[in-house]
Parts: sequence; C-alpha cells; structure tokens
Amino acid sequence: MLEYENQVFLDILHEDGLLVAAKGLGIETVFLNLLKVYCDPGNLVIVVGTTSKEEEFYVAQLEAGGVKPLPKIITTEYCASDREHVYLKGGVLFVSSRILVVDLLKDRVPISHVTGFLVSRAHTILESCQEAFAIRLYRQKNKTGFVKAFSTSPQAFTAGFSQVEHIMKTLFVRNLYLWPRFHATVSASLDKCKPQVIELHLPLTPAMLEIQTAMLDLMNFTVKELKHINQTLDTDELTVENAVSKSFHKILQMQLDPIWHQLSMKTKQLVADLKTLRLVLSYLTKYDCVTFYTLVNSLRSTEYAMKSSGWLLLDAAETLFVVSKQRVLGTQRKKEEDSSSEVQPEVNPKWEVLSEILKEVDGLSKQAAGKDPSYNNKVLVLVEDSRTCNQLMQYLTVGAHDMLLRLYEKAFRCSLQQSAPQSSKSLSKSDEIVTPEDELKNEPENDEDSKDSYALSQRPKPDCEEEDKPEAQYEEYNQVENEGGDKEEPADTFKPPVVILQTFKKYGDPLALPRTLQTIKPRFVIMYDADMAAVRRLEVYKSSHPEIQLRVYFMMFGGSVEEQAFLTSLRREKEAFDFLIKEKASMVMPEDQDGKSGECLELSRDMSRPNLTVAPTSSRKGGTTDQNARKPSTVIVDMREFRSELPALIHKRGIEIEPVTLQVGDYILTPELCVERKSVSDLIGSLNSGRLYNQALAMTRHYSKPMLLIEFDQNKPFALQGTYYVSNNVTSNDVAAKLQLLTLNFPKLKLVWSPSPYATAQLFEELKHGREEPDAEKAVAVGMEMSLGQQDSDMLEKWNSAIHDFMTKLPGVTTKNQRSLLLKGQSLDHLLSLSKDELVEMVNNSSEAQNLFDGLHKTYHHIEELDVGYKGPGRGRGKSHGPFKRRKVYSFPGHL
Repeated sequence: MLEYENQVFLDILHEDGLLVAAKGLGIETVFLNLLKVYCDPGNLVIVVGTTSKEEEFYVAQLEAGGVKPLPKIITTEYCASDREHVYLKGGVLFVSSRILVVDLLKDRVPISHVTGFLVSRAHTILESCQEAFAIRLYRQKNKTGFVKAFSTSPQAFTAGFSQVEHIMKTLFVRNLYLWPRFHATVSASLDKCKPQVIELHLPLTPAMLEIQTAMLDLMNFTVKELKHINQTLDTDELTVENAVSKSFHKILQMQLDPIWHQLSMKTKQLVADLKTLRLVLSYLTKYDCVTFYTLVNSLRSTEYAMKSSGWLLLDAAETLFVVSKQRVLGTQRKKEEDSSSEVQPEVNPKWEVLSEILKEVDGLSKQAAGKDPSYNNKVLVLVEDSRTCNQLMQYLTVGAHDMLLRLYEKAFRCSLQQSAPQSSKSLSKSDEIVTPEDELKNEPENDEDSKDSYALSQRPKPDCEEEDKPEAQYEEYNQVENEGGDKEEPADTFKPPVVILQTFKKYGDPLALPRTLQTIKPRFVIMYDADMAAVRRLEVYKSSHPEIQLRVYFMMFGGSVEEQAFLTSLRREKEAFDFLIKEKASMVMPEDQDGKSGECLELSRDMSRPNLTVAPTSSRKGGTTDQNARKPSTVIVDMREFRSELPALIHKRGIEIEPVTLQVGDYILTPELCVERKSVSDLIGSLNSGRLYNQALAMTRHYSKPMLLIEFDQNKPFALQGTYYVSNNVTSNDVAAKLQLLTLNFPKLKLVWSPSPYATAQLFEELKHGREEPDAEKAVAVGMEMSLGQQDSDMLEKWNSAIHDFMTKLPGVTTKNQRSLLLKGQSLDHLLSLSKDELVEMVNNSSEAQNLFDGLHKTYHHIEELDVGYKGPGRGRGKSHGPFKRRKVYSFPGHL
C-alpha cells in the first residue's frame, strides 16, 4: 500500500468511524486489506452496501492473494436454514440488506457473535433504509462489535441540514475521517512518482465554437426565465456554469420535488428544456457532426415546439440548426439532388489528434522494443461511454470519411455514390441516433452490439485520400503471428501496439479501471474524455508501479464546456471537503453515540405513547394489568415489503416486526385488519392489470376490515393528479374512475391516503392501540388453500371453462370451496341429489352449504308487480311518483 493508504488503513482499523475520501484515491485497496484481516472463521464480519461487481472484484483479489477462507456472497439462492448455517461458520459475508434484516428479525444471525459491520457507500444511508435498519438491530443487541463506513462522495454529505451528523448518528460512529486529494499525506505520497502527462488542449472548429456560443445563450435564457418566474426559490446554484455539469439536473430536481405541484407548467417545461439543452451541448464535443445534427434536427418538430418553453423561437436556436447542418454537408451547399456527392462532414478534431498520438506511440514503442524485446506495447484509450467507444473503434478500422458517410446514409436514408463499399454496411445499435426523449431516460445499454471495451488488433485506417498523409503509413497487424504471412519473416519483427478502448465504468463497474490497469499494465494511456476519478486512478497506478514509465495523453477542448465541466467538478469537490472540514471542527459528538454504552438516543424506540398491547385486567386489583401476561405489540409483514422503508419505521416506533410470506395482504395489524400497501405507480399498474381487484376480493373474503393504503412519496406532492405521477397514456380521471368502481364493488374496503412512510407508521400505531394482536401462523395460512393465480389456471386446465364459470355463479360457491365442489361433485345431477349435511361436509361451511342447497332446491314464486315508487307524506298507497314506475319482477324456480 502507498503511504496514505497505509495511514487510512490504520486509522479505520483501530477506531470505528466514517471515512470520506476523494474519488479515485483507491479506497478499495484499504477495504480489501480490511477484508484480509477479518477473513478468519473466528470472526463474523458482515459487509453491506456493495454491488455485485465490487463483490466479485474483492473475492477475486483475495483468491489471487491466497486468502482462506474466502468471503461468501449471501443471496436468495441460500434458503433460511442454509443461511443460518453459514452465519455460524463465521468469516466475511456479503449480504443484501433485505435478507439481512429478515434474518436479524428472525434471530437467524448470532448477533452477539458478530465481530462488526463494514458499510460501503455510506452516503446512501438514511434513517429508514434497510442498511440503517440492520445496523440498528445489530447495535441494540451487540455493544462490542465495530461499524466502519466508507464513502467517496463528499458532495452527498453537504445536502440538507447537518447531513453528515445525521448519517454518523445513523451509523453509530463518532469519528469522521476526511481524505481529500489536497490532504498533505496524499499529495506527498502521489507526488513522489508522477506519470508523464502531456496535456493537449484542442481548439474548437469555427462551426463548433459558433454552436457552443448559441447553446450557452439558450441555456442563459432558460436560466433567467426560471429565476424570473420563481423569485422565491433559492437560485444560488442555478447558474449556467453549474448547468453544464452532469449532476446539476439531479440537484435541481431534488430541490424542486417537494414543491413540484406548486410550480407552473412553464417552470416544469423550463426544467425539462434545461436538461435537453445540456444533453445537446454534451453531444457537441463527445460525438461526430452527423450524430449531433440528427439529435438537433429531432428537436425541430411541431410537437416539440408546441410544448417547449420558447427557446426554439430565438435567433440562437436558428443559428444552432443552420450551423449544425453546415457541419454535415460541408462548405459546398447545393440543391439536395446535386449535393449528395458533395457531402463532406466535418471530422471531430479529437479523431485526428488521436491518430497523431498513436503514430507517436508507434515510434516510441519501436525504440523501446529494440532495447527490450519483452516491452509491453499496449495502449489504453479511456472514454466516457459505450457510444464513443464504438465510434472510435469504427474510426480506427474504417476511417473517418467512410464512417461519417455511413452515419449520413443511416440518418437520412439515402445512398451516396461516393461512399466506399464498407459504408453500405449496417450500423450497430449504439450508432443509431435517438431523440432527446430516448436519451433522457438514461437507460443502460444492454445490447450485445454495444460494447464498453474493445481490443483492436488491427491498426488504425483513418482517411488517406492523399498519399502523403501520415495516417496512411499505418500497417495492419493481426495478433495471430504469421497468419497467411511470410514464414521467413524474422521473429523479432516489431509489432505495433494493440489499442484497447474502454469506458471509465465498464458495464457499470466502478472498479473496472483499476482492474484493467492491474491486468494489462499499460505504458501509454490516452484520456480521450476528461474524468476526475480516472485521472487520480492513473496517479495511484503509477505510484504503485514506479518501475513502469507511464505516459498519459490528456485530450480536452480548450475554452469549451467540456473543460468547464471538468473544472466545475474539481471545484465542487473541493468546496464539499472544505465544508466537511468546518463541520468536523464544530461538531459535538455525544459519548454514547456509538451505542456501546449508556442510553443512545438513536437506539431508543418511541414508547411514549400508551401501551399498545392487550392484557387482561383484574377488578380485584383495581383494573391494573398483569405484567406477566403482557405481550409486545406486533405487526405481521410480508417478506416482499422489506424492499420499502416502512418496516424500519414501524420497528422504530416500538412495534415488533414478524416477517412472513403472506398470500393475502402486506401488513396484518389485528386478526381482522389487513392492509394492502400501494405506491402511486404500483396502484396505477394494479388497476390497469386487474390485479388489485383480485387482491381486494381476497382481503374482503378473509378479513372483516380490509384496507387499501395508498402511500405517496414523502418528497413529492400529496396529490393524484396531472402527469407528474400518471403516465402519458393514463389520465388521473381514469385512475379515479377505477378507484370508484373498486369501492362500489367492495364496500367493506377502506381507502387510506398517506403522504409518507412516517405518517403510515404513526397510523399503524394508532390503529393497533387497544386491539388484539395478530397470529402469524393464522396469517400465513390465510389464502394458502386458494392461491388465486395458480388455482384458476389449474381449474381451467382440468375442467370445462363453461362448467367452471357456471359453478362460480351459484349461491354459496366461493373461491375457497369451488375447488372442493369441482373435485368431489361428479356432475350437476349429483349435486342435486346431495343432502344439506353432505354439502356441509363437502364445502366445510354450514352457511355456504345452506345457500347452495336453497339455490338448488328452493322454489321462488312469481310476483306480478312491485311498486317501487316513492310514497311521500299524504300520498296514496301504491301510487308511483316521479321517474319510478310499476314494473314486473320475475323469479325463477330453484331447481335447474
């Protein structure tokens, strides 16, 4: 480990605490060494907050280091008994928070024997999340174990009031360790062995500069409009400089979410337009001119113009459209039918510089290979996303001109006579241009054609129309030696470097870059896109391998929004650490905050309200309760509900949680009170699919007090209206109408609206006050004999659907007994021949058997007329008034 890594390791090893480090400083090394220390059967260390990629990385690194026993990853593949056995074996365990909470509540984890908790991504810990719930359950029964938390997101601790103190109280730690990049120990350690960095500040082309100026004018207009319309909002962070950063829109949305329903439609559209403009501006420097123009052209539609905030009508918008088209068509602009052969798209300046860098690397590699035949000549090119990775791969294989013509043909559905044969090939999915609406969804690309890394065995083939171009001097190289080549070729022939293209987070893995650096150990790294964390990863890599002569080429458009966004990220991180340093200096930590001794407020459960349990009273003792007979108040919770934060809040209010698998309902508060909890999105989906009808049917059949709880997001408005919650193809009126039909069909079903999980927990506490406790065994048994979905499908396969439908219409036949009737009843004639006692034995319910028997045998007499008119005061008997008239009502005989 490096000097600062060793210091960080010693600090966190000896004292519990929260460690906040700058991005890219290699905290995974410290985490890995902690795992090495605790990988022993004598320990039981639980790790929470890690992703599957990180878990695989740590296990692979420990296995390569010969560490035994290796950590185990506890997933749903382990049954309850197997998990309990694994806990008893000890060692390091990666456990998902939902599984861990259930096992802690079920006493499957030997809490007293737990050595400690390691918490990754501590900035995501909240009071009501599952990780915090698990740590609180652990600390309530274990006063000796440790809690060590890690985070690399200092900005997350600056949002809200006393956020860092709140998180530390939730984690039960008293120490805060801050390790920014400007820390003296970090700077001294990384400055000892610096990589050779060559900064290449590329100028924007005149067309790109004109577009960037127009885009900044449009963003400035949007920001001013937002400030003008919403003068009461805190708009200090609402600047064009901040608007170009990646995280700006998330910060703005978090600020506006609680008051979103109070904002005008124009304000909401301005926020959406600001996000769209930032996306367009990022495309300018990241991708080629054809991709950029196709995105811009998709905005020039009547549909988008009607809903936009008005920026399309500005002169800057016209400049954006005109110059974007000029970049694609070239300087010669003729009529459309004559210009197809004159299309000369503008080449991204970074492509040309990349070719020059690779040529220089070839020369340096050739010199080094002459001195050392085993010279590692792999070149790592780091890019931001898979689309850029794919485009660079095509550029280095087919050249810029053919690639751009291919993109042009794909975008405008035309055939260019001048294009090379390769240009007729179809593009991969990652090259297809999509609309801003598609891009703003931020969905991960999982297509097989979309790759996050490439190893190019073929040398670059950029445009070489002129023979004297330096790029034309590149030769093709295949990794397979002498494939179809001359066998007399000398064995020591120089092989050009292999170019490896990779994104910063390959397939969403935050540890992909350190893994790649450790595997291939490159001597040349080209930073095609700027990334603060990646730069520091390279610094750590060089300091850890001083024997490698690392050369880094850092490419960036000078005076561009790309440079501004990079500098803004550095500034925001520095400001976040300055804020945390001041907070740490003024922070007052109670001695009992770690929960190991004394009365910790965070461990207390709200027991100030009257006792919620039901206990027998004795008149001889003056109505006092028998303390020995008192039982704790309990709520039975379905296993699937532990994905939400409500069970943690219920537990904190002093109510015990019993996790089981329920067939009917989500929460059982009393023997007769069953609650089905729905979020707004889940409510809409359940209403559309009809699933909510079946759930309401089951609850009303098995419980006398069924309840549908509709829970809103605590950070969003308490209303079911508009398009903020409801999708575009479903209106709020449709949802309200379906809810009305639901209440008409199930009069016993109560609808309860809750603005947040906190309000729901309080509501449950009040509903349980003074009432009988539920029985877990009985709650689990409810619905087991009649699983609606599986039962219906089985019946439809075994019996005629017409007979099945007919049987469900008979009086006394329910979802509970229809299976028994269909199995034991041979035919309709057989049912008619059965006595009432035989029917009782068949359906196992006397009232239902009586209703069925009467429906099959009792004869109902015909009634001639029935006066249903209203008889007001002084009216004659039998006289109908108003819209109600006499009508005939016919009955039918009971026998069939």
